[in-house]
Amino acid sequence: MNNVVHLEASFIEKHTSFDDLVGVLRKAFQNRRTETPMRHHHDFRNPKASKDSTLLLMPSWNPSEDLGVKVVTVSPENGKHMLPAIQGIYLYFDAHKGTLKAIMDAKSLTAKRTAAASALASDYLSVANASSLLMIGTGALSENLIRAHAAVRPIERVYVWGRSTEKAQAVCNAFASDHFEVHPVATLSEVISTVDIISCATLSEEPLVLGKDVRPGQHIDLVGAYKKNMREGDDALISKAHIFLDTYQGGLKESGDIVIPLQSGIISEADIKADLFELCTQKKIHRSPEDITVFKSVGHALEDLAAAAYYYNKHTLNADA
Repeated sequence: MNNVVHLEASFIEKHTSFDDLVGVLRKAFQNRRTETPMRHHHDFRNPKASKDSTLLLMPSWNPSEDLGVKVVTVSPENGKHMLPAIQGIYLYFDAHKGTLKAIMDAKSLTAKRTAAASALASDYLSVANASSLLMIGTGALSENLIRAHAAVRPIERVYVWGRSTEKAQAVCNAFASDHFEVHPVATLSEVISTVDIISCATLSEEPLVLGKDVRPGQHIDLVGAYKKNMREGDDALISKAHIFLDTYQGGLKESGDIVIPLQSGIISEADIKADLFELCTQKKIHRSPEDITVFKSVGHALEDLAAAAYYYNKHTLNADA
């Protein structure tokens, strides 16, 4: 264990280039060498809170090369304790010898790879000249999602909405020195129909992006709603949009944004246009400028492994310098 590298959140924050990380994920989805079983998802009682918590175990490996597993807990009420809802750790191994190579901060790793996956999808699904973005949610993902989308599209204006105006302003303040404008908004209706991209990362159980509010040509990035009873988009949105998933494996089973419309007959599995594997190999891409596209992600361990290798290599290069 003496040679195990510890990569804290500060290292991951400092050494992230979303341009590079999006490319790393693109290659991972293209090569199809990575083996990823269905993640373990266990909800467990939390008597001291009004909502259950969740344990997630997410393994993935490239045979004889590298292997990783993320262990994560999600406690929706952690905000009351001034703590992030997501806590966890990532273990990165040598898949040949089985030795542990690195321990990484899972929260930061997850935020970066999740945002990069959304940007990767946007690179295929949003209009190429997209210049405006609405960020719904003010959690740890919000700043990352804004920066990731801006890495693949010429974003000039960003609007931030959250249930707390103070938190929305805090997100905006993080971009004071950036080249694009970032403003808080009091209501979603102010801007939701005017922007090119809508990114939503919340724990909402009630839809926030409504079909009646969107216009042709918009791209909607649904990142939150990780449980079957959670939703960020309503039936009207799902029924009128072209739907894409990060993977069929998780996307069809884990989030209410897809599970509820499937169960009610609003959509069928045949209505799903493609997942990231197909998008990255340029299969099943039929987007016209007037299409409304929805990308629903629930996370995939392949993304974690690819990101872990990226940061481990960054550490190695810095150590050798």
